[in-house]
Amino acid sequence: MGIILARPDGQVWLGRRAGAPGPLNWQFPQGGVDEGESLFEAARRELHEETGATSVTLLGRTEDWIAYAFPEGFRRAKYSQGWIGQKQIWFLFRFDGRDDEFDLALHKPQEFDQWRWASPEEALRNIVAFKHSTYRAVLETLGPLIRGFGATTAS
Repeated sequence: MGIILARPDGQVWLGRRAGAPGPLNWQFPQGGVDEGESLFEAARRELHEETGATSVTLLGRTEDWIAYAFPEGFRRAKYSQGWIGQKQIWFLFRFDGRDDEFDLALHKPQEFDQWRWASPEEALRNIVAFKHSTYRAVLETLGPLIRGFGATTAS
C-alpha cells in the first residue's frame, strides 16, 4: 500500500530513495501487507518503519486498488524477482507530531536517506516518471482532504 502523510497546512512528506539516482528519486512511503494484518494496520506499520512517525490521524483511503507497471528495462530487486508492477490501496494520514519524530534509520535496510515537506504539486514533479499517473490518480482522489491541494493548479 501507499501512504501520504500531510501536515494541516497541506504540505506532504516526501522521502528520497536511498541509493536511487536523482533527481526524480522522491516518493511517498509504501510497503506490503504481512500475513494476518489489515491494510490499515500495514499502512501504520510501514509508515512507522520507514519514517518513524506515529503521531498520525487517518483522513481517508482509496476504495480501489491503483496499479502501475515497471517500465521495460527496469532492473530493481522486485523486477528481478518476477514482479511486473504493483497495485496499492492508498492511505492519507494527517501528521499530528513534531518533525523530530522522524527517524529514517528505523528501517533496515534504510528506505530513505533524506526527507522534506513539499506541496502535492511538487511531489508530482519529483517522482520517477512511471509512477506519475499513479500519484496523479491518488492525489486527485485524496487531494480534497489535503488542505490547499489544487488551489494553485488549473483543472
